[in-house]
Amino acid sequence: QVQLVESGGGLVQAGGSLRLSCAASGSIFSFRAMGMGWYRQAPRKPRELVATISSGGTTNYADSVKVRFTISRDNDEKTVLLQMNSLNSEDTAVYYCSADVGPRRYWGQGTQVTVSS
Repeated sequence: QVQLVESGGGLVQAGGSLRLSCAASGSIFSFRAMGMGWYRQAPRKPRELVATISSGGTTNYADSVKVRFTISRDNDEKTVLLQMNSLNSEDTAVYYCSADVGPRRYWGQGTQVTVSS
């Protein structure tokens, strides 16, 4: 079983930055082997992909956040980070961390990001 805990969300003005962190724990053999991701969900909208980073370090981003956001991982600390810059009101959502362990995907509890205009 894998537990994921996000932190770093909050209220920020448009144009500002936030850094989200996701810490993994539990009965994991190797964090290094996990594919990690960030998703977000705004009210009345489906959950959407924000960014992913594979066990090998390959990253991909939604077009809407490319360049502005950066996903990274620290395998020693068992964390995945999402650096978010140039935030706008359309980035307001609950952000969820995910971990892929074999065929199973685990989710964190989510952290609220609110961007004010």
